[in-house]
Amino acid sequence: MGLAVFDIGGTSVKYAFWQEDDLIDKGSFPSPTTWVGMKQELRRVKEKYAEQYVVEGVAISSPGAVNQAARVVEGASALPYLHHFPIYDELEEMFGCKVALENDANCAALAEVWKGSAKGLDNVLMVVVGTGIGGSVIINGEVQHGAHLFGGEFGFMLLNETQTFSQLGTAVKMAQRYCERKGYPIGTVNGEEVFRLAETGDDIAAEEAEVFYQSLARGIYNLQYSYDPDLILLGGGVSNKPDILEQLEKRFELILKQVGIAPFVPKVETCYFKSEANLIGAVYNYMQQSNKIRGTENETIAK
Repeated sequence: MGLAVFDIGGTSVKYAFWQEDDLIDKGSFPSPTTWVGMKQELRRVKEKYAEQYVVEGVAISSPGAVNQAARVVEGASALPYLHHFPIYDELEEMFGCKVALENDANCAALAEVWKGSAKGLDNVLMVVVGTGIGGSVIINGEVQHGAHLFGGEFGFMLLNETQTFSQLGTAVKMAQRYCERKGYPIGTVNGEEVFRLAETGDDIAAEEAEVFYQSLARGIYNLQYSYDPDLILLGGGVSNKPDILEQLEKRFELILKQVGIAPFVPKVETCYFKSEANLIGAVYNYMQQSNKIRGTENETIAK
């Protein structure tokens, strides 16, 4: 007995079967262009698993703002057909079993709390650095979605009078600024190349790399002293940079000297899970939601 697990992305859908505390029988397919096509592919995978295993339920990591109470996916994503209709109802009717969905960034954070770098910790923030800044808020072991489902949208934070965390604290934007200052077409140089150029004496690259490091450190510092979590996890491509934690540590020390009253440096670690994080987190979300449902049923019986 186990779960069929899906990680729905803008370009592809990963899947696996969760059995005996492990992901097995993994695969993927290109993300269909229509909801009808997506349902066909999801059903195909579930039926394939049903031939070999007992499928207890389906766990899904999804883009967008997953409203678990209303049982819809709000917001927007690269797959607009996922949004603003009774998606839970359609999927549960199609699969013939319970379905649990959660936002992809929240799934990644849940994976880390359950079995990764934040295992055993109750209060954790995840900062995901990609094209922009996103993330997740975990309090008492559970995702905090927020009143408007914007929990973890740290990229909206202003770091100066006009620019946000997303505009200043990503390697993607750093590379764009470098190209603009050099007069190159945007995309000619990527973030990894800017870091390399900064280390080999390119003054503009060094300046833009410093803006990136300072901004990322400032944003994380602000989050630490706003939420005071046990740990802040760093995810996204930049978390693979070998010296990223060392670079942040240097900027934290400078911030603490400037602020004076701040008594400690934020504790930051990179994520343990990479490509399978969303699948593992989707499983944990399914377990959490199942326990809540059982708890509600027990309360009703007791009454």
